[in-house]
Amino acid sequence: MKPGIFITRRLPEPVMDEISNHFTMNVNSHDRALTREELLEGAQSCDVLLCMLSDRIDREVIDTAGSLKGIVNYAVGYNNIDIQYATERGIPVTNTPDVLTSATADLAWALLFASARRVVESDRFTREGKFKGWSPTQYLGADITGKTLGIVGTGRIGTAVAKRCKGFDMELLYCSNSPNLDLEMNQNAKFCPLDLLLEYSDFVSIHVPLMPETRHMIGADELKMMKKNAILINTSRGPVVDEEALYEALRQGIIGGAGLDVYEDEPKLYSGLEKLDNVVLLPHIGSATVETRMNMGLMCAENATAIVEGRIPPQAVNPEYAKNAS
Repeated sequence: MKPGIFITRRLPEPVMDEISNHFTMNVNSHDRALTREELLEGAQSCDVLLCMLSDRIDREVIDTAGSLKGIVNYAVGYNNIDIQYATERGIPVTNTPDVLTSATADLAWALLFASARRVVESDRFTREGKFKGWSPTQYLGADITGKTLGIVGTGRIGTAVAKRCKGFDMELLYCSNSPNLDLEMNQNAKFCPLDLLLEYSDFVSIHVPLMPETRHMIGADELKMMKKNAILINTSRGPVVDEEALYEALRQGIIGGAGLDVYEDEPKLYSGLEKLDNVVLLPHIGSATVETRMNMGLMCAENATAIVEGRIPPQAVNPEYAKNAS
């Protein structure tokens, strides 16, 4: 008899086919996130839980899943899972690193361009039939070539974003927990503290994980350090930015604009944010390419299979779980 897997959102069909080769599947039949009650019910009798970043996998869920052998997260981040408790219970937790690096880095640049050149505003203006001809003062935006890009966090995605600025002759600043010698040697990047990065950058792109020390890392004080025409890009995690403070900074013209793919209380937006013209708002599509979402799913399948076969899964984020495994 095949082991059971509970999948909290349906994945691309080739991924579902691959998983079905190894598991008996219980799949969320709704095209939406599960309610708390549905999540608890579905987790009751699974060997592996394949969850989304939007699913809160805490002690209650882990304890409800009495025969749980592993948690497979369809995301690179895993702040939605109680890692410490899973480790104490000897349960491996996996994620999907690397495969979404390029897609997310590309989207950060898409947000940068869209915000700087007022693409969304101009598109809406044209669709509404308001375009009556070229004007020398119509939708003036910001230059990108030759400007200064500040990268906050130079892990895989932050580094990929930084490397893409080379073709635009940009000056590159970065702040991180440790120096990134690759960027310094090959991109002439300059390591600096956050306050100086915010002060001197024309564009600031955030790429840090959500942890207690990064929650509201960018708040009212930090936004006031930025240039009046600077643009903030966030494709990391919503709570890294104080969304209320960002709304006020955009509304009052403290900074020039923003491009967001993530939100503090996702999927809700801070009230009024959607009415501002100087912010581009995307529905968390950083990894949303056909190839990336497929590869994420296949990585999940690989990890899930390793778990039920008694092997340490390739992308375990808590390999120390093995010390507590029964």
